[in-house]
Amino acid sequence: MKCDYKQFIDSIKRKTGIDLNLYKEAQMKRRLSSLRDKRGYSDFTSYFQAMLKDERLFNEFLERMTINVSEFYRNPKRWEVLENKILPRLIQRTPRPKVWSAACSTGEEPYTLAIILSQFKPLSQVSILATDIDRAILERAKVGFYVERSLKDVPKDILLKAFTKDVLGYTVKDEFKKAIKFKQGNLLADRFDTDFDLIVCRNVMIYFTEEAKHELYQKFSNALKPGGILFVGSTEQIFNPSNYGFETEDTFFYRKM
Repeated sequence: MKCDYKQFIDSIKRKTGIDLNLYKEAQMKRRLSSLRDKRGYSDFTSYFQAMLKDERLFNEFLERMTINVSEFYRNPKRWEVLENKILPRLIQRTPRPKVWSAACSTGEEPYTLAIILSQFKPLSQVSILATDIDRAILERAKVGFYVERSLKDVPKDILLKAFTKDVLGYTVKDEFKKAIKFKQGNLLADRFDTDFDLIVCRNVMIYFTEEAKHELYQKFSNALKPGGILFVGSTEQIFNPSNYGFETEDTFFYRKM
């Protein structure tokens, strides 16, 4: 079975460029085995062959692999720090802030960024890039429709300002949609753009190996301007930030030196 899984991840890498060796094997294998069994395949070889013939099966695999769990203002206290402490300094030092939501999932994070940034300056003066490896998830993000559960931490005045409500849920208003460029991207394989003032990458690193984390932190550091900020998730504290040219700005916020 282990050999079968190894061949599967090699095939996935050749087909997509996604290297599953960089994810924690026990977690990933358990997740994918469950999905494979649910679809009625007894081994990874037959499952992969079926995915090559069925786009829906392949997109389902991508969704399961990329663990799309998100909500607006996730861990609200951290977003308060961003709004009240981090962004005022960044806005002061640059007329056109350049921001990246890495591994943006279904869009809650970049839309939260757009909403907060709009309180500082017109969104026409802000550049927001949002990337994810999963094309199907990005298409959902572009639509900007969310059920009420995803918005439980959104202040009532923001709901009125940024969303249109209907019977089924809430849709992000066009002015916030237009502020974000959604793009497919592979954090572990792609070259990054540079000169970012803020990079937000939260609740993703926990799924990577230590070697992959080390590489990513260095790539994020290289992508930031001096003085720029990396904002990570609540279980992803960097214990030796100076190794990557960072110093701690606040809990889970790291400033490039």
